[in-house]
Amino acid sequence: MNYDLSQIPERAIKPRQKGLTMVMDKGLSLRQVEDFLEVSSPYTDIVKLGWATSYVTPNLKEKLAIYKSAGIPVYFGGTLFEAFYIRNQFEDYLRVLDKFGMEYAEVSDGSVEMESDVKCEFIHRLSKHVTVLSEVGSKDEAKIIPPYKWIKLMRMELEAGAWKVIGEAREGGNVGLFRSSGEVRQGLVEEILTEIPEENIIWEAPQKSQQVWFVKLVGANVNVGNIAPNEVISLETIRLGLRGDTFDHFLDK
Repeated sequence: MNYDLSQIPERAIKPRQKGLTMVMDKGLSLRQVEDFLEVSSPYTDIVKLGWATSYVTPNLKEKLAIYKSAGIPVYFGGTLFEAFYIRNQFEDYLRVLDKFGMEYAEVSDGSVEMESDVKCEFIHRLSKHVTVLSEVGSKDEAKIIPPYKWIKLMRMELEAGAWKVIGEAREGGNVGLFRSSGEVRQGLVEEILTEIPEENIIWEAPQKSQQVWFVKLVGANVNVGNIAPNEVISLETIRLGLRGDTFDHFLDK
């Protein structure tokens, strides 16, 4: 850091297993990626190329190479997996991962109907080749999944070989873990944490109020995702109690 301050919470050191910041790239240019990494690389643990943006992104190989040179893992959004799945093209999906040298992949079912056993089989198969993140929750705001089912699915998917499970919120933070207003479904999150270790979960939390809520609940080293590239520095100050929202959270009482 640029100077010393006392009573700053200790952050896990990269490469870390908890305290992850997952950034969503929704179509950054090569120059924008370089500028983003110049400032935020120390605080970024993994990048998702949102939903199926990789299908239309120009200079995809060059973009992936820039992230790789900075030591930042990248993966394609789960909607791309679903797009291949619904078209019965899973083998083609594997070839795409191989073509682009992907070391991570996301398995989700937020936009398709998929039996949990089938999803777990895909996780198991993929885990033999890449590090798998699996997403739990629906993108349909009218579909409310009860807490016991979130817990059951998260446990099954971790046992199937997922490295982390992701709590669905979409890029807007208004479904899944959250109400349409963006308010956290507090009882859901707290119940999940009674059964699933917090280090195994990445909570999608694109809104500042959501990030603040999770930092206050879990601590500076909570895993959060779907962070906009221009919000990474802001999030880090929230984690460290250096923004008004968490200013006195880590101070000695």
